[in-house]
Amino acid sequence: MTEFFDALETRDPAAREAALFASLAMQIAHAQRHAPAFAERFAGIDAASIGSRAALATLPVLRKHELLEQQKARAGDAFGGFAAIGWGREREPARRAARVFSSPGPIHEPDSRRPDYWRMGRALFAAGFRGGDLAHNSFSYHFTPAGAMMESGAAAVGCTVFPAGTGQTEQQVQAMATLRPNGYIGTPSFLRIVLEKADELSVALPFLVKASVGGEAFPLALREWLRERGIVGYQSYGTADLGLVAYETEAREGLVVDEGVIVEIVRPGTGDPVTEGEVGELVVTTLNPDYPLIRFGTGDLSAVLPGACPTGRTNQRIRGWLGRADQSAKVRGMFVHPPQVAEIARRHPEIRRARLVVSGERADDHMSLEIEIEGAAPEGLTGRITETIRDITKLRGTVAIRAPGSLPNDGKVIEDTRRYD
Repeated sequence: MTEFFDALETRDPAAREAALFASLAMQIAHAQRHAPAFAERFAGIDAASIGSRAALATLPVLRKHELLEQQKARAGDAFGGFAAIGWGREREPARRAARVFSSPGPIHEPDSRRPDYWRMGRALFAAGFRGGDLAHNSFSYHFTPAGAMMESGAAAVGCTVFPAGTGQTEQQVQAMATLRPNGYIGTPSFLRIVLEKADELSVALPFLVKASVGGEAFPLALREWLRERGIVGYQSYGTADLGLVAYETEAREGLVVDEGVIVEIVRPGTGDPVTEGEVGELVVTTLNPDYPLIRFGTGDLSAVLPGACPTGRTNQRIRGWLGRADQSAKVRGMFVHPPQVAEIARRHPEIRRARLVVSGERADDHMSLEIEIEGAAPEGLTGRITETIRDITKLRGTVAIRAPGSLPNDGKVIEDTRRYD
């Protein structure tokens, strides 16, 4: 497919970067004025000075647990002061949300009246959805926004939508047989369940030829299983908080980052960007004025892919979902967290990379901090680091120096190798 959703997808990368960071400065100023939590979080920060990736990296990462805490703490503000919209007669109409959702946590998310508020149209277009198609949307329509997210994206590309929602597998098959949708939207596992139910009922669905899937992993085996049935599936990656983050294209080489976000990959437990290609936590800044999340830590691991997409889309690419960044471990009755490992490394500038390995069986826990350093280790370094481990974690641990580049590039800061069987 050589078509594009819009001209933004093929911009000169330097022009895109300039436009994104010009918009970011305005977004920060907007958040300071209209989102009370950001006014407090960014007190004293000159929004105009945040005009580069280096400047952005100086701002704190917003973790989901902080969002949850603020939503619980701010009476009368379901969004914890992070949204620029809400509800109530005292609000001007332009700042009234269309809907409010509640995801597990519970975390509340606003829905704006803006067309394609979550920007999912771009992902659906890349998956082959076009005006005139009928899309069978099997994401949930209640409590969480997944169904609404995808429906607004389908509307942006001109599709008609059947709001199927989840469950009721036999009724879903019957609806498909009657309405003959061109495409499916939902989780890949549920699509397989529906197709297997169709086989059981001897119902043929030859008109279903495309799928936009998300919400879970899309393994190669399932992708090929669908292809054998004439269905080409593409995955998208997004969240209820951020909307679309990245999407798959026909090239099948990673996921292309959406045009409405700025993506960083940081070392888990910190806000420090890693080098290109290194696995770390995906941190996303959205340019959505209604819910201006700035440096939002997704808790997901990914890495930047070098170069541009072969389809001609010029934005940054990521490898997709590579696991979770929240790698806390309980050692001898006490939790150890990635930020503690990061603090140990900060106190010893000789450390280039660090990985805490927890090993042992039953109650015999052992911690070893594996580190990479440049050149020979200064005299007494391991002893000093051992003391820092005890100071920060309140636990004893050893230090093992590894050769530069030998620690795995998998984003793990804490590796738990203990056996529990």
